[in-house]
Amino acid sequence: MTNNRLLGIGLGGFGFTGICCVTPLLVVLFTSVGLSVLIGWLDYVLFPALAIFAAITAYALWSRWQQQKA
Repeated sequence: MTNNRLLGIGLGGFGFTGICCVTPLLVVLFTSVGLSVLIGWLDYVLFPALAIFAAITAYALWSRWQQQKA
């Protein structure tokens, strides 16, 4: 996987989970679909996903920096 694609996946996922953590986007979506019972479990999924996407972004930027340095 290329660094640009990995960076895009990391930034896209980080942005999406960041929006879902900050705004009640998923709460409104789950309530409108009838899955409001899952709202209590969102934090157990969103915060680790946010950390994983942040790590992917950091790795892609680090590997890009290593390639430019060499």
